[in-house]
Amino acid sequence: MEARRVDFIGANGNRLVADKYGSSGRPVLLLHGGGQTRHAWDATGKHLAEGGLQAWSADQRGHGDSEWEPEGKYAFDDFARDVVVMSDRIAEETGERPIVIGASLGGIAGMLAEGKLRPGTLSALVLVDITPRVDPNGVSRIIDFMADKMHEGFATVEEAADAIASYLPHRARPSTLDGLKKNLRLHDDGRYRWHWDPKFIESRHAEDAHPGKLENDLVAAAEALRVPSLLVRGKRSELVSDDHVEEFLSLVPHAEFHDVQGAGHMVAGDKNDAFADAVIGFLTRLQAA
Repeated sequence: MEARRVDFIGANGNRLVADKYGSSGRPVLLLHGGGQTRHAWDATGKHLAEGGLQAWSADQRGHGDSEWEPEGKYAFDDFARDVVVMSDRIAEETGERPIVIGASLGGIAGMLAEGKLRPGTLSALVLVDITPRVDPNGVSRIIDFMADKMHEGFATVEEAADAIASYLPHRARPSTLDGLKKNLRLHDDGRYRWHWDPKFIESRHAEDAHPGKLENDLVAAAEALRVPSLLVRGKRSELVSDDHVEEFLSLVPHAEFHDVQGAGHMVAGDKNDAFADAVIGFLTRLQAA
């Protein structure tokens, strides 16, 4: 199934690029994790469309083909404001508020949009390996990996693949690097760099100066959630522990929870079939309700 490109205008007048799968059915908005692009959801978007849904997979601000913010507006609330705007556009087009499926950064944006900025923005929320509190060591490891070759880049796509293989040794190396190419930009100097704005990482360091604020915001947002919610965790997650899951389920007692065996933080990339089955099951129950 071929995707159709769709452009949104974000909260700051910034252009956001998305792929749309399917033409009818309940709307779903797919939001990738930090440092990824909309192509992380290619298989999921097709799967959802084949199941009778219509899905928009968006490059979040500063990522992929979406505009980079010249003033570095990459606070988590900025991402959440984009979610509100995209939800409004989708609701105008379909007559329904979308279900957000958000991985890591995308889950944070969805949680803040619905639980903090404007309740009623979403019709349901699927959080992929993210909870209000996470392991700071796991976060540091991810940010260190992203920052390592942020400016220097890579001489070849194969060199970037080697870096990922070292970072994710449990994941089988893909037979083709076509997917990885979508996460890289070839610059005028002949080097490949990640397909996101370096200011995104710089803004994370700025927010580190107030480490408790995001947690407090997310705890309050989670407590305010009233829409159907699902937490999907990679059983081998370096971010979300059993204690984090237990706390989330106490904050959102109506939420469902699913563990994906053999998956780490990149749940859909590690075990896409198991991830898709968990999400489709949740969406099927929503449809029945």
